[in-house]
Amino acid sequence: MQLVQNYKAKMASMRADKQFANDRRKAARISKKVILGLFKAVVLIGISYMILSPLIGMISNSFFSDSDLYNPMVYLFPMEGTLERYSVSVKVMNYGKVLFNTLLYDLSLMMVQLLICSLVGYGFARFDFPLKKVFFACVVVMIVLPMNTIMLPLYMTFRNFGPFGNLLSTPVPMYIMTALGCGLRSGLYIYIFNQFFRGLPKEIEEAAFVDGAGMFYTYSRIMLVNAMPSVITVSIFSLVWQYNDSFYARMFTISANILLSKKIGSLGQTVANSYQINDPAILQLYTYAGVVLLIIPVLFIYILLQRKFIEGVERSGIVG
Repeated sequence: MQLVQNYKAKMASMRADKQFANDRRKAARISKKVILGLFKAVVLIGISYMILSPLIGMISNSFFSDSDLYNPMVYLFPMEGTLERYSVSVKVMNYGKVLFNTLLYDLSLMMVQLLICSLVGYGFARFDFPLKKVFFACVVVMIVLPMNTIMLPLYMTFRNFGPFGNLLSTPVPMYIMTALGCGLRSGLYIYIFNQFFRGLPKEIEEAAFVDGAGMFYTYSRIMLVNAMPSVITVSIFSLVWQYNDSFYARMFTISANILLSKKIGSLGQTVANSYQINDPAILQLYTYAGVVLLIIPVLFIYILLQRKFIEGVERSGIVG
């Protein structure tokens, strides 16, 4: 009887020790997850603060009044907020008309880029022709080559453009470059379409050819429809990058009445001349308001197309 009791006591002690060890391991796993979660949260909050703090500060300062600007007690939230910066900026920049011209210009370039880059990407993905690898290498060079390296040749080319003469101070150079497949970021768009078309099964085209469809009909009615994720991705990228472009706009001296991004550069000086304001700190507040007005259309487009944009990026071969 004593042996049985000793055995039961020993087994109970072993079970207790095993349960204690399991509890310790479980507590260690939970602690590890909590610590790792806290670390991730701290890192994400820190990165978000570094990225968003200049934007938050700029938006906040755009509502500052003159007294708020020089009040040492005001840091982020204005005590006597005002919309004067925005009303003046809208008037000086002729915001409504210039924004319409900018969107018209950007949308037209976007449509040309979609057509040309999708055609070129489809050609690289589905056809074999001489020097195909060499031409595709040129596309890759377009992606990695800094724009500054070809700035002078481009400027001289469109300054003396054959019988047409000087094409500077007009948006014509951008349309010519885009139509020839070498516009702003066109190399990246060609690569995106090429990767997506290569991932589509060839049986889709073969079935269309059997039914008597031609090459262009197959491309426009079948392949391009299936490539909608890439179309959405390229559309948003093209629209936003054309909207924010200042490099080509300055190089080709495109009018500020066509590009809203060029209006920002001269906003402070225009306000100073029109309203006799000589304080650089106050003029900076008007510039902040102008930048916020510049950001609002892009932010609206992203919010409107966020879901489709993320799906397009995931399926277009950019990530992964």
